[in-house]
Amino acid sequence: MKAIVIKNPGPPDVLQLSEVAKPEPGKGEVLIKVKAVGVNRADCVQRQGRYPAPKDCPQNIPGLEYAGIIEDANGSDFQKGDKVFGLVGGGSYAEYLVAHSRAVSVFPENLSFVEAAALPEAFVTAYDAMVSQGNLESGQRVLINAAGSGVGIAAMQIAEALGATYAGTVRSASKAEKLHDYKNIIVAPDGKISDKVLEIFPTGVDLVVELVGGDYINEDLICLAPKGRIILIGLLAGNKTEINLGMVLSKRATIRGTTMRARPLEEKIQAAILLQKNITPLFESNKLKGFIDHVLPLKEAAKAHEIMEANQNLGKIVLELS
Repeated sequence: MKAIVIKNPGPPDVLQLSEVAKPEPGKGEVLIKVKAVGVNRADCVQRQGRYPAPKDCPQNIPGLEYAGIIEDANGSDFQKGDKVFGLVGGGSYAEYLVAHSRAVSVFPENLSFVEAAALPEAFVTAYDAMVSQGNLESGQRVLINAAGSGVGIAAMQIAEALGATYAGTVRSASKAEKLHDYKNIIVAPDGKISDKVLEIFPTGVDLVVELVGGDYINEDLICLAPKGRIILIGLLAGNKTEINLGMVLSKRATIRGTTMRARPLEEKIQAAILLQKNITPLFESNKLKGFIDHVLPLKEAAKAHEIMEANQNLGKIVLELS
Protein backbone atom coordinates (compact mmCIF):
# COMPACT_ATOMS: atom_id res chain seq x y z
CA MET A 1 0.00 0.00 0.00
CA LYS A 2 0.98 3.65 -0.31
CA ALA A 3 1.80 5.65 2.80
CA ILE A 4 3.55 8.86 3.78
CA VAL A 5 6.78 7.86 5.49
CA ILE A 6 9.15 9.97 7.61
CA LYS A 7 12.47 9.01 6.02
CA ASN A 8 14.50 10.86 8.64
CA PRO A 9 13.62 13.53 11.21
CA GLY A 10 13.68 16.95 9.60
CA PRO A 11 11.77 19.57 7.60
CA PRO A 12 8.55 18.81 5.69
CA ASP A 13 10.36 17.46 2.63
CA VAL A 14 11.44 14.35 4.59
CA LEU A 15 7.85 13.14 4.14
CA GLN A 16 7.86 10.74 1.21
CA LEU A 17 5.05 8.79 -0.47
CA SER A 18 6.33 5.21 -0.31
CA GLU A 19 5.23 1.62 -0.76
CA VAL A 20 4.91 -0.20 2.58
CA ALA A 21 3.41 -3.46 3.79
CA LYS A 22 -0.35 -3.48 4.24
CA PRO A 23 -1.22 -4.02 7.92
CA GLU A 24 -3.13 -7.07 9.11
CA PRO A 25 -5.71 -6.77 11.89
CA GLY A 26 -4.91 -8.63 15.08
CA LYS A 27 -7.22 -9.80 17.83
CA GLY A 28 -9.91 -7.20 18.49
CA GLU A 29 -8.81 -5.03 15.57
CA VAL A 30 -10.42 -4.02 12.27
CA LEU A 31 -8.83 -3.10 8.95
CA ILE A 32 -9.88 0.30 7.60
CA LYS A 33 -9.48 1.62 4.07
CA VAL A 34 -8.60 5.26 4.64
CA LYS A 35 -10.42 7.94 2.63
CA ALA A 36 -9.27 11.12 4.37
CA VAL A 37 -6.88 12.15 7.15
CA GLY A 38 -6.83 15.16 9.44
CA VAL A 39 -3.45 16.89 9.84
CA ASN A 40 -2.40 17.90 13.35
CA ARG A 41 0.49 19.86 14.79
CA ALA A 42 1.56 16.72 16.63
CA ASP A 43 2.29 15.20 13.21
CA CYS A 44 4.76 18.00 12.54
CA VAL A 45 6.46 17.52 15.90
CA GLN A 46 6.73 13.78 15.26
CA ARG A 47 8.26 14.46 11.84
CA GLN A 48 10.87 16.64 13.56
CA GLY A 49 11.83 13.71 15.79
CA ARG A 50 10.45 15.25 19.00
CA TYR A 51 7.23 13.26 19.51
CA PRO A 52 7.66 9.51 18.91
CA ALA A 53 4.61 7.36 18.29
CA PRO A 54 3.48 4.86 20.94
CA LYS A 55 5.28 1.52 20.68
CA ASP A 56 2.20 -0.29 19.32
CA CYS A 57 1.87 2.13 16.35
CA PRO A 58 3.87 2.60 13.13
CA GLN A 59 6.93 4.62 14.06
CA ASN A 60 7.54 6.30 10.71
CA ILE A 61 3.99 6.93 9.42
CA PRO A 62 2.33 9.97 11.01
CA GLY A 63 -1.37 10.61 11.45
CA LEU A 64 -3.68 10.67 14.48
CA GLU A 65 -7.17 10.74 12.93
CA TYR A 66 -8.96 9.36 9.90
CA ALA A 67 -12.22 8.67 8.10
CA GLY A 68 -12.66 5.56 6.01
CA ILE A 69 -14.46 2.29 5.31
CA ILE A 70 -14.29 -1.01 7.17
CA GLU A 71 -12.38 -3.38 4.89
CA ASP A 72 -12.14 -6.35 7.28
CA ALA A 73 -14.51 -6.42 10.28
CA ASN A 74 -12.53 -9.35 11.74
CA GLY A 75 -15.40 -10.69 13.84
CA SER A 76 -16.36 -7.32 15.32
CA ASP A 77 -19.82 -5.74 15.38
CA PHE A 78 -18.96 -3.74 12.24
CA GLN A 79 -19.80 -4.77 8.70
CA LYS A 80 -17.56 -4.46 5.66
CA GLY A 81 -18.34 -1.11 4.05
CA ASP A 82 -19.32 0.73 7.25
CA LYS A 83 -18.22 4.37 7.20
CA VAL A 84 -16.13 5.06 10.28
CA PHE A 85 -13.82 7.62 11.84
CA GLY A 86 -11.69 7.94 14.92
CA LEU A 87 -8.35 8.48 16.61
CA VAL A 88 -5.20 6.36 16.43
CA GLY A 89 -1.78 6.66 18.02
CA GLY A 90 -0.20 7.01 14.58
CA GLY A 91 -0.17 5.61 11.06
CA SER A 92 -3.21 7.22 9.42
CA TYR A 93 -1.28 8.85 6.53
CA ALA A 94 -1.77 5.61 4.60
CA GLU A 95 -4.18 3.74 2.37
CA TYR A 96 -4.98 1.26 5.17
CA LEU A 97 -4.71 1.19 8.94
CA VAL A 98 -5.71 -1.12 11.77
CA ALA A 99 -7.51 0.06 14.89
CA HIS A 100 -9.07 -1.59 17.91
CA SER A 101 -12.72 -2.17 17.03
CA ARG A 102 -13.95 -0.54 20.25
CA ALA A 103 -11.97 2.63 19.45
CA VAL A 104 -13.77 3.08 16.11
CA SER A 105 -16.98 5.08 15.61
CA VAL A 106 -19.55 5.33 12.82
CA PHE A 107 -19.75 8.88 11.51
CA PRO A 108 -22.96 10.79 10.69
CA GLU A 109 -24.55 10.23 7.29
CA ASN A 110 -24.71 13.97 6.67
CA LEU A 111 -20.89 14.22 6.56
CA SER A 112 -18.44 13.47 3.75
CA PHE A 113 -15.21 11.57 4.39
CA VAL A 114 -13.26 14.84 4.26
CA GLU A 115 -15.61 16.47 6.77
CA ALA A 116 -15.50 13.46 9.07
CA ALA A 117 -11.69 13.27 9.02
CA ALA A 118 -11.47 16.83 10.32
CA LEU A 119 -13.44 16.11 13.49
CA PRO A 120 -12.10 13.43 15.88
CA GLU A 121 -8.90 15.01 17.20
CA ALA A 122 -10.25 18.56 17.50
CA PHE A 123 -13.69 17.81 18.91
CA VAL A 124 -12.76 14.90 21.18
CA THR A 125 -9.81 16.88 22.57
CA ALA A 126 -11.95 19.98 23.13
CA TYR A 127 -14.93 18.12 24.62
CA ASP A 128 -12.75 15.97 26.85
CA ALA A 129 -10.80 19.00 28.11
CA MET A 130 -13.82 21.24 28.64
CA VAL A 131 -16.47 18.83 29.91
CA SER A 132 -14.85 15.59 31.08
CA GLN A 133 -11.92 17.30 32.81
CA GLY A 134 -12.88 20.97 33.03
CA ASN A 135 -16.42 20.32 34.35
CA LEU A 136 -17.89 23.00 32.10
CA GLU A 137 -21.53 23.79 32.82
CA SER A 138 -24.19 25.91 31.18
CA GLY A 139 -23.84 29.57 32.12
CA GLN A 140 -20.12 29.40 32.82
CA ARG A 141 -17.46 31.53 31.09
CA VAL A 142 -14.64 30.08 29.01
CA LEU A 143 -11.43 31.56 27.63
CA ILE A 144 -10.00 29.77 24.57
CA ASN A 145 -6.45 30.62 23.50
CA ALA A 146 -5.47 29.90 19.88
CA ALA A 147 -9.12 30.12 18.89
CA GLY A 148 -8.28 29.82 15.20
CA SER A 149 -6.87 26.31 15.57
CA GLY A 150 -8.93 23.21 14.94
CA VAL A 151 -9.29 22.54 18.67
CA GLY A 152 -9.98 26.22 19.35
CA ILE A 153 -12.82 26.38 16.84
CA ALA A 154 -14.23 23.12 18.20
CA ALA A 155 -14.06 24.50 21.75
CA MET A 156 -15.99 27.65 20.82
CA GLN A 157 -18.73 25.60 19.18
CA ILE A 158 -18.96 23.17 22.10
CA ALA A 159 -19.16 26.05 24.60
CA GLU A 160 -22.06 27.57 22.71
CA ALA A 161 -23.82 24.21 22.27
CA LEU A 162 -23.63 23.65 26.03
CA GLY A 163 -24.93 27.11 26.90
CA ALA A 164 -21.62 28.58 28.09
CA THR A 165 -20.22 31.95 27.02
CA TYR A 166 -16.70 32.31 25.67
CA ALA A 167 -13.94 34.58 24.46
CA GLY A 168 -11.29 33.41 22.00
CA THR A 169 -7.85 34.86 21.37
CA VAL A 170 -5.85 34.94 18.13
CA ARG A 171 -2.53 36.54 17.20
CA SER A 172 -3.56 38.27 13.94
CA ALA A 173 -6.39 40.46 12.67
CA SER A 174 -6.63 38.35 9.50
CA LYS A 175 -7.56 35.29 11.56
CA ALA A 176 -10.06 37.29 13.55
CA GLU A 177 -11.73 38.43 10.32
CA LYS A 178 -12.16 34.82 9.20
CA LEU A 179 -13.79 34.00 12.53
CA HIS A 180 -16.56 36.54 11.96
CA ASP A 181 -19.24 33.98 12.85
CA TYR A 182 -17.83 33.60 16.36
CA LYS A 183 -18.30 35.89 19.36
CA ASN A 184 -15.76 37.81 21.47
CA ILE A 185 -12.68 37.23 19.33
CA ILE A 186 -9.67 39.06 20.80
CA VAL A 187 -6.63 40.00 18.71
CA ALA A 188 -3.47 40.00 20.85
CA PRO A 189 -0.25 39.90 18.78
CA ASP A 190 1.91 40.20 21.89
CA GLY A 191 0.05 37.59 23.94
CA LYS A 192 -1.13 40.17 26.48
CA ILE A 193 -4.74 39.10 26.73
CA SER A 194 -5.88 39.66 30.32
CA ASP A 195 -7.02 43.29 30.06
CA LYS A 196 -9.16 42.52 27.00
CA VAL A 197 -10.60 39.35 28.50
CA LEU A 198 -11.57 41.15 31.71
CA GLU A 199 -13.34 43.82 29.69
CA ILE A 200 -15.65 41.05 28.43
CA PHE A 201 -15.82 39.10 31.71
CA PRO A 202 -15.12 41.58 34.55
CA THR A 203 -15.41 38.90 37.25
CA GLY A 204 -13.16 36.47 35.39
CA VAL A 205 -13.60 33.16 33.60
CA ASP A 206 -14.40 29.77 35.05
CA LEU A 207 -12.33 27.76 32.58
CA VAL A 208 -9.36 28.35 30.28
CA VAL A 209 -8.68 26.06 27.32
CA GLU A 210 -4.95 26.68 26.91
CA LEU A 211 -3.49 25.68 23.56
CA VAL A 212 -0.50 28.05 23.60
CA GLY A 213 1.29 27.51 26.90
CA GLY A 214 4.41 29.49 27.78
CA ASP A 215 3.76 32.91 29.28
CA TYR A 216 0.05 32.65 28.50
CA ILE A 217 -0.34 30.73 31.78
CA ASN A 218 0.21 33.84 33.90
CA GLU A 219 -2.19 35.81 31.72
CA ASP A 220 -4.71 33.00 32.25
CA LEU A 221 -4.28 33.24 36.02
CA ILE A 222 -5.11 36.95 35.91
CA CYS A 223 -8.27 36.12 33.94
CA LEU A 224 -9.46 33.35 36.27
CA ALA A 225 -12.40 33.73 38.60
CA PRO A 226 -12.06 32.13 42.07
CA LYS A 227 -11.83 28.32 41.80
CA GLY A 228 -11.18 28.65 38.07
CA ARG A 229 -9.55 25.88 36.05
CA ILE A 230 -6.86 25.94 33.37
CA ILE A 231 -6.71 22.89 31.10
CA LEU A 232 -3.35 22.86 29.30
CA ILE A 233 -3.51 21.15 25.90
CA GLY A 234 -0.79 22.74 23.75
CA LEU A 235 2.65 24.34 24.04
CA LEU A 236 2.93 26.53 20.95
CA ALA A 237 4.63 29.26 23.00
CA GLY A 238 6.98 26.86 24.77
CA ASN A 239 6.99 24.47 27.71
CA LYS A 240 8.52 26.79 30.32
CA THR A 241 7.32 29.89 32.16
CA GLU A 242 7.43 31.45 35.62
CA ILE A 243 4.11 31.05 37.44
CA ASN A 244 2.78 33.41 40.08
CA LEU A 245 2.06 30.82 42.74
CA GLY A 246 0.52 33.45 44.98
CA MET A 247 -2.22 33.92 42.42
CA VAL A 248 -2.73 30.16 42.20
CA LEU A 249 -3.25 30.09 45.97
CA SER A 250 -5.41 33.18 46.28
CA LYS A 251 -7.73 32.10 43.46
CA ARG A 252 -7.69 28.44 44.50
CA ALA A 253 -6.89 27.75 40.87
CA THR A 254 -6.46 24.35 39.22
CA ILE A 255 -3.93 23.84 36.41
CA ARG A 256 -4.26 20.49 34.68
CA GLY A 257 -2.47 19.04 31.66
CA THR A 258 -3.96 16.63 29.15
CA THR A 259 -3.03 14.70 26.04
CA MET A 260 -4.87 12.12 23.95
CA ARG A 261 -2.13 10.20 22.17
CA ALA A 262 -0.33 8.70 25.16
CA ARG A 263 -3.44 7.35 26.87
CA PRO A 264 -3.83 3.60 27.43
CA LEU A 265 -6.23 1.63 25.24
CA GLU A 266 -9.14 1.66 27.69
CA GLU A 267 -9.05 5.46 27.86
CA LYS A 268 -8.92 5.65 24.07
CA ILE A 269 -11.98 3.41 23.95
CA GLN A 270 -13.71 5.82 26.34
CA ALA A 271 -12.80 8.65 23.95
CA ALA A 272 -14.47 6.73 21.11
CA ILE A 273 -17.58 6.24 23.23
CA LEU A 274 -17.59 9.96 24.00
CA LEU A 275 -17.31 10.71 20.28
CA GLN A 276 -20.17 8.37 19.36
CA LYS A 277 -22.58 9.24 22.19
CA ASN A 278 -21.92 12.88 23.03
CA ILE A 279 -20.41 14.54 19.97
CA THR A 280 -21.79 12.75 16.90
CA PRO A 281 -25.43 13.65 17.74
CA LEU A 282 -24.47 17.34 17.80
CA PHE A 283 -23.18 17.00 14.23
CA GLU A 284 -26.29 15.15 13.16
CA SER A 285 -28.40 18.05 14.48
CA ASN A 286 -26.02 20.62 12.93
CA LYS A 287 -25.20 22.16 16.32
CA LEU A 288 -21.53 21.47 15.59
CA LYS A 289 -19.73 21.90 12.28
CA GLY A 290 -16.19 21.22 11.15
CA PHE A 291 -14.06 24.12 9.92
CA ILE A 292 -11.81 23.03 7.05
CA ASP A 293 -9.19 25.39 5.64
CA HIS A 294 -7.26 23.24 3.13
CA VAL A 295 -7.90 19.91 1.39
CA LEU A 296 -4.87 18.36 -0.31
CA PRO A 297 -4.10 14.93 -1.80
CA LEU A 298 -2.12 12.56 0.42
CA LYS A 299 0.98 12.93 -1.74
CA GLU A 300 1.13 16.63 -0.76
CA ALA A 301 1.55 15.92 2.95
CA ALA A 302 4.77 17.95 2.98
CA LYS A 303 2.87 20.99 1.71
CA ALA A 304 0.25 20.48 4.42
CA HIS A 305 2.98 20.54 7.06
CA GLU A 306 4.50 23.68 5.54
CA ILE A 307 1.13 25.44 5.74
CA MET A 308 0.62 24.38 9.35
CA GLU A 309 4.10 25.34 10.50
CA ALA A 310 3.74 28.76 8.87
CA ASN A 311 0.44 29.23 10.78
CA GLN A 312 -1.31 29.90 7.48
CA ASN A 313 -4.32 27.70 8.22
CA LEU A 314 -7.47 28.63 10.08
CA GLY A 315 -9.11 25.41 11.18
CA LYS A 316 -8.23 21.99 9.82
CA ILE A 317 -6.05 20.74 6.99
CA VAL A 318 -7.23 17.45 5.50
CA LEU A 319 -5.38 15.00 3.25
CA GLU A 320 -7.67 13.14 0.83
CA LEU A 321 -7.01 9.72 -0.66
CA SER A 322 -8.41 8.88 -4.06
